[in-house]
Amino acid sequence: MTICNQIKEIIINNLPEIISLRKEKMLKEDGSYVSKGDFLCEKLVKDFIASEMSDYFLVSEESPEINNANSKKDKVIILDPIDGTENFVSGLKEWGVAICIYENGVHKESMLALPELNCYLKTGDIFEKFESRICGISSSLTKEDILKLEPGFEYRIIGCAVYNMYNVVTGSFFSFENPKGAKVWDIIPGLNLALENGLSVTVNNTQYHGELLDPNQKYIFKVQNR
Repeated sequence: MTICNQIKEIIINNLPEIISLRKEKMLKEDGSYVSKGDFLCEKLVKDFIASEMSDYFLVSEESPEINNANSKKDKVIILDPIDGTENFVSGLKEWGVAICIYENGVHKESMLALPELNCYLKTGDIFEKFESRICGISSSLTKEDILKLEPGFEYRIIGCAVYNMYNVVTGSFFSFENPKGAKVWDIIPGLNLALENGLSVTVNNTQYHGELLDPNQKYIFKVQNR
């Protein structure tokens, strides 16, 4: 069983407890929420790594103190324990878990999980592809940014990169972009799944080829069906 499949089973088996913690939230320094559900998801993956994958090192949104050193290791698991925490703590089902595995700087597998919607997309999956004219955009855009969007498209703002990436890879969105920038754990699983499935991917206005990204930076990106 692949690492992503094992983590998928862990998420499914613990989903009721994760959901039960959605109201237990606190503000971070940047004004965004983190919940006890985020911390439980991270702990479940940390415990799995410690017991089953001890030669791997974790890079996670909720563990900034270890990310810089761990990202330089040979075997890395990148995790966003709950992407779309604002949605999660508000009772919305559009939140996700993002997993990406690298070995010696080379991408091995990724997963986009939308547990409350029972939607999972992993490396190697075969799925029905849609054709859409909907463009997903980041919730970080201001009102002024939105008014400058290119006319002629349908736009959606969901506030969850995993949800948006899932939909652009499966063709339910024509494109998804963030012109303001996002961290590696938000985007790198989706970027790699997009590449695997033949989509056009740019990071910082340059063609992306699957390279491991520095966790200390934000990256603007666009993923688009051809």
